Amino acid sequence: MNILIFSLILLAGAYVAGLLGSLTGLGGGVILIPLLTLVFHVDIRYAIGAALLASIANSSGAATAYIKEGITNIRLGMFLEIATTAGAVGGALLAVFTPVNFIAILLGVVLIFSAAMTIRKKTEHIEQTGSKLSYTLKLNSTYPTPAGEVAYKLKNVVGGFSIMLIAGVLSGLLGIGSGALKVLAMDGAMRIPFKVSTTTSNFMIGVTAAASAVVYLQRGYIDPGIAFPVVLGVLGGAFTGARLLTYINPRTLRIIFSAAITFVALEMIYNGFNHQF
Repeated sequence: MNILIFSLILLAGAYVAGLLGSLTGLGGGVILIPLLTLVFHVDIRYAIGAALLASIANSSGAATAYIKEGITNIRLGMFLEIATTAGAVGGALLAVFTPVNFIAILLGVVLIFSAAMTIRKKTEHIEQTGSKLSYTLKLNSTYPTPAGEVAYKLKNVVGGFSIMLIAGVLSGLLGIGSGALKVLAMDGAMRIPFKVSTTTSNFMIGVTAAASAVVYLQRGYIDPGIAFPVVLGVLGGAFTGARLLTYINPRTLRIIFSAAITFVALEMIYNGFNHQF
């Protein structure tokens, strides 16, 4: 396969990854890792380096549009970044002592269970009474719908913050983004509308991925030949996804999200059993 065909296929794959990542809040990078490692047989370290750049590009492209449309809860995203960043530092320290393949398999099982729980949720319930902490920290907000602005309140802020801490630890252990767990923490524990959860996750992912990308760049694991088509494709997909999000039914979005994290979970379990992390 020559470089032109390789770049075109990678560009198309990155576009799909960016589209799915912007719609679900996963960041797109997790789709690229199996594409690069299983289809193109790229070393997983270079695949992760490209995936981190994809997450930054996806976050930059989609987050800009979502913030402009008023969907993203910026204050909440910055607050939860404290937990994910602290967790990532702790995870990196634990990585020396913990079998990463075991953690990868365990996380895959948890994500499959989470996908099943997400798909079972039939309706989008907007909380009208938030927790005391949500008022103290001014985390409650509104988001636009075809019927007009809808106000929502946050429940269980401490529980959501704790899950974000765990997501950060797992991210630090595995060297991957934790977009799936971020969405599940906001949607499941804090009872935030699903569209707000995915867009806020997109906003957060870029910050986390940027810190990790510096490490991979210093170690020489970011290849321009792979990174260039990946960033272009992901940006295109992210902008397309941002336009589609306001028109997609939350139930449909849940199905897409569940299918995406199930795919990610199976890929992680596969890599865990085959010692590819």
